[in-house]
Amino acid sequence: MTRYNIQKAAHVKKPIAEVAASIGLEEDDLEYYGRYKAKVGLEAISRFSRRSESALVLVSAMTPTPAGEGKTTVSIGLAQALARLGKSTIAALREPSLGPVFGMKGGATGGGLSRIHPDDDINLHFTNDFHAVASAHNLLSALVDNSIYHDNPLNIDPRKITWRRVLDMNDRFLRDIVVGLGGSINGVPRETGFDIVPSSEIMAILCLSRSYTELKEKIRKILVGFTYDNQPVMTADLKVEGAVTALLKYALLPNLVQTTENVPAIVHGGPFANIAQGTNSIIGTDLALRLADYVVTEAGFGFDLGAEKFFDIVAPYGGLNPRIVVLVATVRALKYHAGIAREDLDRPNPRAAVLGMANLRKHYQNIDKFHVPCIIALNRFSTDADEEIREVLKAAEDEGMNIAPCDIFRLGGEGGVELAEKTVALLAGSTGHYRPLYNWNLPVEDKIFTVASEIYGAVSIDYQPLARRNLDLINRYGFDKLPVCIAKTQQSLSDNPNLLGLPRDFIVTVREIKISSGAGFLIPITGEILRMPGLSKHPAAYSIDIDDSGVISGVSNPGDMAPLL
Repeated sequence: MTRYNIQKAAHVKKPIAEVAASIGLEEDDLEYYGRYKAKVGLEAISRFSRRSESALVLVSAMTPTPAGEGKTTVSIGLAQALARLGKSTIAALREPSLGPVFGMKGGATGGGLSRIHPDDDINLHFTNDFHAVASAHNLLSALVDNSIYHDNPLNIDPRKITWRRVLDMNDRFLRDIVVGLGGSINGVPRETGFDIVPSSEIMAILCLSRSYTELKEKIRKILVGFTYDNQPVMTADLKVEGAVTALLKYALLPNLVQTTENVPAIVHGGPFANIAQGTNSIIGTDLALRLADYVVTEAGFGFDLGAEKFFDIVAPYGGLNPRIVVLVATVRALKYHAGIAREDLDRPNPRAAVLGMANLRKHYQNIDKFHVPCIIALNRFSTDADEEIREVLKAAEDEGMNIAPCDIFRLGGEGGVELAEKTVALLAGSTGHYRPLYNWNLPVEDKIFTVASEIYGAVSIDYQPLARRNLDLINRYGFDKLPVCIAKTQQSLSDNPNLLGLPRDFIVTVREIKISSGAGFLIPITGEILRMPGLSKHPAAYSIDIDDSGVISGVSNPGDMAPLL
């Protein structure tokens, strides 16, 4: 039996009512989804005021390897470590998407002794928020096509519909499809396709809304297409925002669960960071800031993706003030960005680990541009050699970087105490307010170049013909004052996944710019980024099973856990 299985069996979940009571919530505040998960009602949120002394801790990472570096695990472990220091703490995290769960990544609820529970439930359907988003999105899709079918009173050009359909599964065969085949009774034939649910504008809107009124107003502003004479068509023109919002009634409510050490966790919303804003809901973070002194939240992928969007989009919309960034790094990621092949990452190579710090250094310097302090969390894996850890710590400290090792996968909160102590110390000396990277009133091209040059290191932007046409429409119809949510590969600072480490003198290619007017941002799509992933040759689905007792295996991947000695 592995140590992982023993630890999983030994973990005792508290009834969610007890977890809620520990942060001041009452039983009537909850909508129960079984014994161990619940939604928190909006009335409960309004009873509490945001604590002026609450510290929002944003966890991000250096450019990860394709397998990820344990950022969610660090977020959970840090929350547990802060709780061990006697700090009132809540973790505010995203919900997993079924696409990655059954695809390459597997479960996304942390690992080892730093997980959120009930982990299998959270990974598979949870409280059905993703399904609600998919239903709301696809209802709007159906209503757009239905309007065209029934005499097209809005004069919508079927060739200019921008609102596709969504599915929460990796399926490359649905990227480009033709609908309306089979004769006039089945509608007007046209090309369209599916995106994955975490890229849905409905998901983005859900995570940026704090009330049903705000949610409905944002849905009213969704651009669904253009008329034959190139005028924008919005959801408001269809007069269906009420119906779409109704499907999201319970999805708007934050979900309360717990960590391995029974620390409260609010898990709500799940936009991807490479194609959307990449952070949990504003309403979930806001609730946590009303109930705890320390809130640990996470931004997806590297700092150049989720964290930049957190600072430049999410925080301004939510009135949030992230006080510190915890930047996750691993020895294997450092070696990967030094050019070590993925199959050789487990071999000790201290020199390569130090050489790969060029990528880490860039992210560390980028954080300073937002005027917040940073501490590096060197997340330990079982394959890391002691000499590698020592050399990386020494190199970082010699450069004046704040850094702390952590072993929270294996040890839980205990393995993150040093990181938590240094985080608290840095917070004590930081009382300012972060600054966004750019002013939203700048021209769209200037906003894109600011992010691409300052954060990625690009020297220029190449706009493809479609992107140029998109810019004309954006400027013509007044969408130019929106912030930019750049869709880019997570595997490189550039838009080319093959350029590892610290790329230099590269050009970012913008293929098109999508208008997410409901969510309130523009999406420049760079490189070869896709909004519907595909499955690998050996997807994680092959390892997932269920027995006759209903026990699911293979979802909550033990990952890096060493065998029991």
